[in-house]
Amino acid sequence: MKNAEFDAVIAKLGNSPEKNSAEENLMVGEAFRKSNRLVESVPFYEKAIEQGGAGESAHLYLAQGLKVEQKYAEAERVLTNYLPRALDEKTKKLAGKELHNLKKIEELKQNESYYRVKNLEDINTERAEYSPFFSRNFLYFTSNRDGGKIYRTTGTPFTDIYRVATKGANVNLATLQALDPIINHIDTNEGSVAISPDGNSMIFAKGNDGKAKGYSEVNLFFTRYRNGKWSNPVPLSINVADAWDSTPAFSPDGTTLYFSSTREGGYGGADLYQAKVNRRGRWVDVRNLGPEINTPGDDVFPYISEDGSLYFASDGHPGFGKLDMFKAVREGGHVRVENLGKPMNSASDDFGFFQFNLTRGFFTSNRKGGKGDDDIYTFVNDDPDLKVVNYFLTGITVTTDDAGDEIILPNTKVSLTADNGDVLDEAFTGADGKFNFRVYPEEHYDLISEKTDYFTVRKDFTTVGKSVDKSTLTEPITNINFETKIMMDPIVLEKPIVLDNIYYDLDKFNIRPDAALVLDSLVQIMNDNPDIYIELGSHTDSRAPDDYNMRLSRQRAQSAVSYIINSGIKSERITAKGYGETQLIIRNAQTEEEHQKNRRTEFKVLRYNPRDRDDDLPPDEPVDEYDRFFQDSSDGNG
Repeated sequence: MKNAEFDAVIAKLGNSPEKNSAEENLMVGEAFRKSNRLVESVPFYEKAIEQGGAGESAHLYLAQGLKVEQKYAEAERVLTNYLPRALDEKTKKLAGKELHNLKKIEELKQNESYYRVKNLEDINTERAEYSPFFSRNFLYFTSNRDGGKIYRTTGTPFTDIYRVATKGANVNLATLQALDPIINHIDTNEGSVAISPDGNSMIFAKGNDGKAKGYSEVNLFFTRYRNGKWSNPVPLSINVADAWDSTPAFSPDGTTLYFSSTREGGYGGADLYQAKVNRRGRWVDVRNLGPEINTPGDDVFPYISEDGSLYFASDGHPGFGKLDMFKAVREGGHVRVENLGKPMNSASDDFGFFQFNLTRGFFTSNRKGGKGDDDIYTFVNDDPDLKVVNYFLTGITVTTDDAGDEIILPNTKVSLTADNGDVLDEAFTGADGKFNFRVYPEEHYDLISEKTDYFTVRKDFTTVGKSVDKSTLTEPITNINFETKIMMDPIVLEKPIVLDNIYYDLDKFNIRPDAALVLDSLVQIMNDNPDIYIELGSHTDSRAPDDYNMRLSRQRAQSAVSYIINSGIKSERITAKGYGETQLIIRNAQTEEEHQKNRRTEFKVLRYNPRDRDDDLPPDEPVDEYDRFFQDSSDGNG
């Protein structure tokens, strides 16, 4: 039984497209498509187009239906005929992408696959079982197996979250049960679930029950396991009220949340996003994963494996039918998206990839041969050369005390950025000053370290030339660890800081190329520290008349300041001052080396307006307890 409105249209007009008008055929085609019955929509879209009464999107939907039927050549023909006549830019773009993907299918068929798949018949029913998640010897999944209230949009029963004890793929049906009513509400759909690595926090998708003000769509909810039960679920602050936010997944360390959303600003239907947990325990800094991952179609059901690879489902990348499963691998500054191939993917919907060890896991499919609607399948990867190499960068933030000794600097924000400036990861150091990032082969990075009352520091790091040859490895998993240290200096007003290696030609004040490189570093410091206002001072030695030295130092200081302003720094943030020979470091200098120490360029901070560098929340805003992931917890979900 599908949506009542769709059924009424299908019952009245769905027997024969030959008897219907173009408008009626289009209506039936839409009814089948919107109830996820694309194959059945094909003859009605086909006839509507033939009759001349279909809109442009009917060509795209017809091709997609033919693709699901694995009639790839016919689907190509439909789009090839449509595109030269296309007027609607959105439909034209989608159709062009679909045609590109169709041309890739033969190539996909040739890809070698070591996967074996099997229907997990013990738990599947004629209804839907989908989105498997394994945690602490329990398999969690979503299903409408027990019937109940009918969801108006699809005409199917509302879904709940279940769990069953399992050893790998061997389930103990005697333990199968729905989660508590505090999670499974009778008046809402509960969807995909993700449980934190420590087992004490759960984020899941849930339809609006009218109690969460401002929310009208599916959103993400949080609950914590305490004293043997789950707490009352509450919506995450990263939800967008009128968007579909769903399919959550944690990174292996629990500090990043991945999810899919239809919020504005994406690249297509549903896009993949990530959010980070800040030191206050709140999910912040929501970022789209970008056009290398997201497509004009739907990109959903993310999963992050132990080696940092992103698995997800998409109908926008080249695939065999509707949703296919893909793996995204980062290397050399680029993301490569690979279709998992057959038998993991089929002409139907394949999604919800989850590994419980290096070679085994679960996924969902509504392919032919299943027990009903969506079914859960198990997989085994028999690749004889399967080896995983994890690269990690461990570091520590330090400073110096009044005696000049090196000491640990805790509570510091460190960001890992790519060559193009994209922030790949962030961390806050603890009392030990340590941070840890996953890095990838053959890439250059910048580490940016920030702390209030300290200069923001930028340090480069590279994995280029440091990759391991997998063919030499004997273990299935190898961890490679790199180490670094970041020295941070406190911001002290009026304290001169010498800029080394700024040289001028004799009696000149123009900026030489070698001096420009040093001034570029000062421009970077000012860009990284937008809350400082500085004076740039130029000093001479004492080997010329006082007035000449004063004039020359002023010209040199102003020349350097002009260069910095021309590099994009606002003029109000920097002033020039020439000191001549009034502040000699070595009086009565005799050697050229001593004169060189006197000839110097310095900057000092005149004013500092510290902002909250951890400004995800206003300083006095209370943090809701449900967002605290790193608070003490009493027990796991067992």
